[in-house]
Amino acid sequence: MKKQHAILMAATFLGLAFVGQAEARDQIRIVGSSTVYPFASYTAEEFGQTTRYKTPVIESTGSGGGMKLFCAGDSMDTPDITNASRRMKAKEFKLCAKNGVNDITEVVIGYDGIVVAQSKGNDNINLTRKEILLAVAAEVPNKDGSKLIPNPYKYWNQINANLPHRPILFYGPPTSSGTRDAFADLVMKKLTKKMDVYTSLYKADKKKNKAYKKYKTIRQDGVYVPSGENDNLIVQKLLKDKNAFGIFGYSFLEENSDRIKSATIEGISAEPEHISSGKYPVSRSLFFYTKNSHASKVPGMNDYVSLFINEQMIGEEGNLSEIGLIPLPKADRNATRHRVIKHIKLTAEDLKKK
Repeated sequence: MKKQHAILMAATFLGLAFVGQAEARDQIRIVGSSTVYPFASYTAEEFGQTTRYKTPVIESTGSGGGMKLFCAGDSMDTPDITNASRRMKAKEFKLCAKNGVNDITEVVIGYDGIVVAQSKGNDNINLTRKEILLAVAAEVPNKDGSKLIPNPYKYWNQINANLPHRPILFYGPPTSSGTRDAFADLVMKKLTKKMDVYTSLYKADKKKNKAYKKYKTIRQDGVYVPSGENDNLIVQKLLKDKNAFGIFGYSFLEENSDRIKSATIEGISAEPEHISSGKYPVSRSLFFYTKNSHASKVPGMNDYVSLFINEQMIGEEGNLSEIGLIPLPKADRNATRHRVIKHIKLTAEDLKKK
């Protein structure tokens, strides 16, 4: 873990050096998700050691931050690849198009589960998505469910009397993070769009009603603490504060399983078979996006991408499964390779599909 942290710090420093300045390009430049970072970093090291090309430079910016850098333009002082722990958004695709980034291939590398983790010394705990929603949302229903009020909950047993009298405290990803976006989608939006109190009060205003069907506002009273793009820092906080929970991807749970453990969500544990089947309620896909116009200009870019999607890396017995990547079914892995080999261009219509 210390080695991974050192690599992250060095990559961040080097990444900051290249963003915003043109230079002779003999090295692949990658930005994006902290969740995908360990998999991209492993592949980059393997690539540097086994080919004649330099090891790619990777900057952990978060999915949202990576998209901004990736879509800033098509010139050689912009990244070649961006990693993402959620799918590219329609508005990001439009930003890319506006800035001349018109030839993008979407690459799905595997599955991940978002875990709600705690120190291993704590008692096991089972939480529902609704309980998590009521713990983190800025506004929650009042007792009779007739209106929304500022979140009053300070202890878990105020939400459910069967939960412990334990302060509610989360260390989680910041707004630039794809993990936060995915958490909002799979927990907050998924539940609130079916709760009348979040939607019915706004039927007179269609614009507001639409916004509240997609409610994702996290409280800002110190209960949810944004903790940067290095998920290992969240792990460190959990070891110091036994009351806290951390929100991050499954791979960081796997890497630190001797020190932390995950809450079960609606009775389902965060295990690879539950995540890949979709049985675990907070499961998602992981991605990276390639700027195909750079492939002929940056030495080794196609070779790096080919290595990443090789069975050696993302297969059921692949190297990345050993550090927490949950493989796609074989047919989906083959479909990923087909898209990459053919440089199939991502379209706005693709982003409307699930």
